[in-house]
Amino acid sequence: MESDFYQNVFEVVRQIPAGRVTSYGAIARYLGTAGSSRMVGWAMNLSHHQQIYVPAHRVVNRNGLLTGKIHFGSPVMMQELLENEGVAVKDDCVTAFRELFWDPMIELE
Repeated sequence: MESDFYQNVFEVVRQIPAGRVTSYGAIARYLGTAGSSRMVGWAMNLSHHQQIYVPAHRVVNRNGLLTGKIHFGSPVMMQELLENEGVAVKDDCVTAFRELFWDPMIELE
């Protein structure tokens, strides 16, 4: 059974619109646990096993890097999912990260 923290992370991630991205740290800050970016990453690793879909591909590191790509079905799956939503990726990094950044502190208040 996952912790309430993980379920809270999944709920935030489910609200990220297609074509937008956020960071592990932004989710952690929104949940009031600013130092728990790594735990948000662990939650993303488990997100693939949830009954209700969690668009984990929309969560990247603070620089837009696809650090979670190893947890998808293939090395290019995360990039392909983002590109299917119109997000350009080059060298495993979201190219327009600042413009596409979705901040839950702003968007969910």
